[in-house]
Amino acid sequence: MKFTLSVAMSPLDQLTELARMAEEAGFDAIALPDSLFYSEDVAAAYPYTADGSRMWDEHTPWTDPLVAAAAMGAVTERLRFYTSVLKLGPRNPVLLSRQVASVAAITGDRFGLGVGIGWTPEEFEWCGAPFERRGPRVDEAIDVLRLILGGGMVEHHGEFFDFDRLRVSPAPGRPVPIYVGGHTERALRRAALRGDGWSSAMMRLDEIRATVARLGELRAEFGRQDEPFEIQAVCVDRFGADGYREQAEVGVTDAIVVPWVLDGHPFDADLPTKRDSVARFAEKVITRM
Repeated sequence: MKFTLSVAMSPLDQLTELARMAEEAGFDAIALPDSLFYSEDVAAAYPYTADGSRMWDEHTPWTDPLVAAAAMGAVTERLRFYTSVLKLGPRNPVLLSRQVASVAAITGDRFGLGVGIGWTPEEFEWCGAPFERRGPRVDEAIDVLRLILGGGMVEHHGEFFDFDRLRVSPAPGRPVPIYVGGHTERALRRAALRGDGWSSAMMRLDEIRATVARLGELRAEFGRQDEPFEIQAVCVDRFGADGYREQAEVGVTDAIVVPWVLDGHPFDADLPTKRDSVARFAEKVITRM
């Protein structure tokens, strides 16, 4: 099993040091969250809390995950980085492909792109993208990203995106994996058909087990059952070495964790507190797996 350190809602001036900590402790990757902005009012409920409220406020720090990956990649050698997950719906995939290719080059191909649709209409509308038919638009955006990031001179003429022959240079040295987030049936179908893996939000082990089983059915339906596929999970009810072994048994390949939160500290705890938690997690879990 792989272990990924999430740096969600951490102060920006901690990020490069957190990357060094993660690499020293034996983590495999850093998970980078995404939020475009905080709108005072939202027209939709947040889908991953029981009451639909957001877990952050207007003062919570966020950085662009691609910028963060480039900065953290510059102070590490082995650690990988991926977005968990980037809101693809409000973004233009042609512009995004240029940004992803740049991060891949700067980090030495240590970058993966986790994508989701996005949940708030304001992020779509205020960034110039339609909220209507967002699912099919994201499906096509993933295809555009793969096309451009594959290198060479390419063109695309689709329902939502249309461009003549173009090339982004340099293209990534190896394919950038695309992980698809979301818990709905449509999202799972998208992951099974178009993704190199699936990325969860907060879920219980029984929910993860059922989701992994469904993904297996869908991948078989699409003839992809023999292809490599990552299961990146944020499990909320199985911890410690035995708990992560249970996660692995149901199919989790990559556990996304926030050690200081597991120890009862806030997301914005200071660096010494986070260092202690990261070291403790490495000693009690990573070294015993």
